[in-house]
Amino acid sequence: MNERKILTRKQIRGLDRDLESLIGDTGLGVPGLAVVIYKNGEQVYEKFLGRRYINGVQPQFDLPVTKDSRFRVASVSKQFTALTILQLAEAGKLSLEEDICKYLGFTLRHPRYPEQPITIRMLLSHISSLCDGSIYAISPDEDIIELFMPEGLYYRGGEHFSAIGGPGTYFHYCNLNYGLLGTIIEVVTGVRFDMYQRTHILKELNISGSYNISDFDTEDMKRLGTVYQKQKAGRWDENGPWYPQIDDYRGIVQPRHIVRICNPDQRQNDDFYNVAGYVPGTNGTIFSPQGGLRISAQELTNLLDMYLHNGVYQGKQIVTEAVLKEMFSCQWYYDRQCPNGDTCGGTLETYGLGVYRMLSDGTSRPVSDRCIDLVGHTGEAYGLLSAIMIFPGTGNGFLYIMNGEAIAEEDMRARGIYSGNYRWEERMMTAIIQKAF
Repeated sequence: MNERKILTRKQIRGLDRDLESLIGDTGLGVPGLAVVIYKNGEQVYEKFLGRRYINGVQPQFDLPVTKDSRFRVASVSKQFTALTILQLAEAGKLSLEEDICKYLGFTLRHPRYPEQPITIRMLLSHISSLCDGSIYAISPDEDIIELFMPEGLYYRGGEHFSAIGGPGTYFHYCNLNYGLLGTIIEVVTGVRFDMYQRTHILKELNISGSYNISDFDTEDMKRLGTVYQKQKAGRWDENGPWYPQIDDYRGIVQPRHIVRICNPDQRQNDDFYNVAGYVPGTNGTIFSPQGGLRISAQELTNLLDMYLHNGVYQGKQIVTEAVLKEMFSCQWYYDRQCPNGDTCGGTLETYGLGVYRMLSDGTSRPVSDRCIDLVGHTGEAYGLLSAIMIFPGTGNGFLYIMNGEAIAEEDMRARGIYSGNYRWEERMMTAIIQKAF
């Protein structure tokens, strides 16, 4: 017998209550959220609560979270970059097993492993031996080589190379991997990363979101959501006001060819740059392939729908079922007996190609009282928390976006109770799984 495709009134009321309890101005409260749930391949629930924009002086001008509110969804963006790489590989335009030097035009090797090539597959699965360091997005007039060469402007003692393990042997989650993938996409296609994404994978999924804020017109900017943290005098303070961290454009259309480049650990260097003269293939980090996609929950649902229908969206095969199978298969698995990677506090125990699996019997488990594995990707940056997840082998899945945090992630209250995930993530996934499935 097929699982019910709808939620009962009791399930809906319980889920509504749990999500409403997440909205708040102190503790584990968030300013706004969006949730979409699928069962047996069909959407059965959606909820949009709280505020996408907060006017600290005139609350009457606050704006609500709606289905078309776009947010910078952080590492959820990696899936779209990975899908483009996989499409290009399937078309024979690149190989996942190829040494990335072939595409970059310079020799990139870990200094301690000069004979060991780094492949595209290693970048996708974070086993490349590269690290973010203090900075992993640089200006459009600088070449990405500046991060890796001893004489480079951003080499900084080789901080972008892992101190543990060589290529293919050790997992180290690294956003810079995806900056390199964005650069490779540009080399292979001859098109700027943001433009290629917008005219290919995003267009194919009927998504008008973008990695480039200057693509948005007046109506788009009105729908753009801001990401917040509670701060006072520049420091975390849950009793302070909601303070915007990113995308506080207040509806103002941004000049064409202007991008803002940010590094989470170097916020003092955030700045705007002109990309009109940028040469594709020299530095894809400027468009944040790892986390810079602005997309709405409504649009993100299209990716979830495609996943749950074996690569097909609205009758069109976006990627083959075989490609999705490879994407979701584990390229790295944490070995507890002989640690072979950094699990980021227990949140990452596996990794595929732009996605990872949460294990029901591990420190990444999504819920405490059920044996459920999930596959997808979460996102966390500047106060935003997001995720798109599917239940492997079923037509079930969900996505969520939360656009702010009232307490610091280092606060004991933010730590998960039964997992290495943040407490906000535990509360969100527990509410969805217990009430809807």
